[in-house]
Amino acid sequence: MLSLPYRIAGSVGRRNQQAQGGKLVLEPLRHPGDKRMLIRFFSLIFLIVSLAAPSFAQGSDPKSLFDQLAAANFNQAGELIGEIAATGDPRVVAGLEALAEGDLYVRKADKVVFIARPAGSQLTLIDPLTGAEAGQVAKSAVTKIRVNNNLRRSIRGALGGLTLMSPDRNARLQAASTILGAPSAENLELLETALSKETDADVKTLMEEARAVSLLSSDRSLDEKRAAIKTLAAKGGREAITVLRSAQASVDESLKADLDTAIASIEGELALWDVAQNVWYGLSLGSVLLLAAIGLAITFGVMGIINMAHGEMVMLGAYATFVVQDVIRSHAPQLFDWSLAIALPVAFLFTAAVGLVIERGVIRFLYGRPLETLLATWGISLILQQAIRSIFGPTNQEVGNPSWMSGSFPLGGMTVTWNRMWIIVFSLSIFFALLVLMKRSAFGLQMRAVTQNRRMASSMGIRTPWVDAFTFALGSGIAGIAGVALSQIDNVSPNLGQSYIIDSFMVVVFGGVGNLWGTLVGALSLGILNKFLEPSVGAVLGKILVLVLIILFIQKRPRGLFALKGRAVEA
Repeated sequence: MLSLPYRIAGSVGRRNQQAQGGKLVLEPLRHPGDKRMLIRFFSLIFLIVSLAAPSFAQGSDPKSLFDQLAAANFNQAGELIGEIAATGDPRVVAGLEALAEGDLYVRKADKVVFIARPAGSQLTLIDPLTGAEAGQVAKSAVTKIRVNNNLRRSIRGALGGLTLMSPDRNARLQAASTILGAPSAENLELLETALSKETDADVKTLMEEARAVSLLSSDRSLDEKRAAIKTLAAKGGREAITVLRSAQASVDESLKADLDTAIASIEGELALWDVAQNVWYGLSLGSVLLLAAIGLAITFGVMGIINMAHGEMVMLGAYATFVVQDVIRSHAPQLFDWSLAIALPVAFLFTAAVGLVIERGVIRFLYGRPLETLLATWGISLILQQAIRSIFGPTNQEVGNPSWMSGSFPLGGMTVTWNRMWIIVFSLSIFFALLVLMKRSAFGLQMRAVTQNRRMASSMGIRTPWVDAFTFALGSGIAGIAGVALSQIDNVSPNLGQSYIIDSFMVVVFGGVGNLWGTLVGALSLGILNKFLEPSVGAVLGKILVLVLIILFIQKRPRGLFALKGRAVEA
């Protein structure tokens, strides 16, 4: 303890202690240097107190801050939440989480705040810091501390700030994401401290974005806010536009030009990503059309048959997948991720067998009679639909996605789902496998010979009836494989095939009858065109416009994009 005025390091004052009534008599200062020394002494004391003040605030008791919530209104509660988070005490997390969930109560008897958990007809009181139980009380003995959405956002931001320094990388990522979604100027110091120590590049980038969002609502300098706007513009995305637009109302006039430039830049980038997303959706739809149409392209091209039951082959393939998965769930659930690999050969062989029976039993008697063939295959499609309804019922059946086909991943400004991506890969794989079969095998050579000139092929010893039969079986089997893929993105029901039969015919006619490359180009072109028309005119009108465009195109090119050449074809 220091006594003043007293001689401290050079005669600050003189002490003259006299026994006058037991009182201490201090002699006044007389020398001019004494006053200067006294001023320096008080400046030193003031500096020490100023430096110690933050540590005193840092060490303020979180429990007393929690107890102050008992009498606080919403605005005061928001300030108290910031003070609680500023203590940096990790013990406050449970109490803040309870406050956000509406589980924080004040005991009426002494105005002490507790976490309350139901215990029958009573409530168990738990200390918000230590987690120690403080007994049970009746529900009428406590009052719930009310929260609103603004307080919940403040709590999320406070919790995020408390975990920014966590050793767990995922916890730091989650904390930065939380602050990014609920920005607050109170989190700036925590963010800057965490940024100075962060070594992980991904976490650091997210923290910088969270700091930029929080800066716009702070009282920092214009240069810092301008740099924050550039950071958000570099981040891009619709969330950044939302933040920048919300800042337009309160930001300084000198920054509005920077905000407008950043928003225009992000909107231009988003427009390009929207185009890329539509192209991706179009490729996805095109791959589905390719799977559904490629088998039809073979049968229609080789045999000239309008097979209205082709959609039902797709439906049978989807139901074969359902049966395989149902068996695996019952007898070998550990093999579920392999269910599609098992379903592929099952669906192919089953639908190929059904197609072979249809061709041998019905269609071979109707060659050269296209109208009767159309009516017969339409009747077969109705029979197959009703048979499925009788066996499995009219409702949709559940076909699950394996783990490797579930979820999605971001690609720039668009989202790519795993099931759609794998279907595109699968469609192209089937296409190129069929192309190799057509070009490199004896059966493919016979199919192409029958397609180009049936009479000449027959005269050369090719058994055209069997080529027709196995071609129809191959086309039906590929339709069944298409059903396996479609079961992952569409409802498995008796009407599944009806959704694709018309589009499949459009793809075949547009690309060129019997030409696989024409089917590929036609499917992808129609898929992309559909996805670009849908946002502006709607799905139904978009399909109508596509149909009208195909009709106009066929007027100019009756044989499609890639017409087959051959004497019979050209005749």
